[in-house]
Amino acid sequence: MNRLVKILFALTIVCGFASPPASAEESLTVFAAASMKNALDEVDAAYTARTTIKVTASYAASSALAKQIDQGAPADIFLPADIDWMDYATKQKTIKTDTRTNLLGNSIVLVAPKDSSIDKVTIASGFDLAKLAGNGRIATGDVNSVPVGKYAKAALQKRGAWDAAAPKLAMAESVRAALTLVARGEAVLGIVYATDARVEPQVKIVGTFPADSHPAIIYPVAATNAAGPGATDYLAFLHSQAAKTIFEKYGFTFLTNTS
Repeated sequence: MNRLVKILFALTIVCGFASPPASAEESLTVFAAASMKNALDEVDAAYTARTTIKVTASYAASSALAKQIDQGAPADIFLPADIDWMDYATKQKTIKTDTRTNLLGNSIVLVAPKDSSIDKVTIASGFDLAKLAGNGRIATGDVNSVPVGKYAKAALQKRGAWDAAAPKLAMAESVRAALTLVARGEAVLGIVYATDARVEPQVKIVGTFPADSHPAIIYPVAATNAAGPGATDYLAFLHSQAAKTIFEKYGFTFLTNTS
């Protein structure tokens, strides 16, 4: 956590998140990666309960959100699923760089429909994903822009499985869209975040990609240049013990200190 966020967090703790009563119109808009939905909805509800400030979250692929912010979409907070799209926002000068921190970590897993006969797959060198999929499709995010797809491609290349598997990929606009393809049985396998697999009852995890097979999965967060005055307090809450407890309940790794 950088020095500014530490100071803001400390001040927030002292005040017990006791901001002055918010007006009915006071609100925050968060642009967050689709994989954040379940956990962040709960975090936002907890924040609203403490402050009475309404938080509206817009979920989509990190790539789409970064470009929307660049085009002037009104967002206070940007929370993508990889470093690259936060770097893009930094380059486009759409975020306040002194508020940027790495908030969460995740992992990617191989999933199959709940009733699939595929089970307990070891993902190691020589792993043949194409053969495992047979005549079916393998769902993941767009490997050229959606973070989960980029992680998936890196992992498959590392294991020597990319060339054979690539023609069978069903590339979706977000990780949740890829997850839905597997849940509906429209794809026999999928590569998604572990946190997404945990909240979808119609899929099962059949394998986990080793952490060293792809770049570290990091969710950075920052206030945008258009952020209102409430953004600093909200960022402090995201780094609090209360938020940590919720994020970890959903399977995320908390990457910052809470004090």
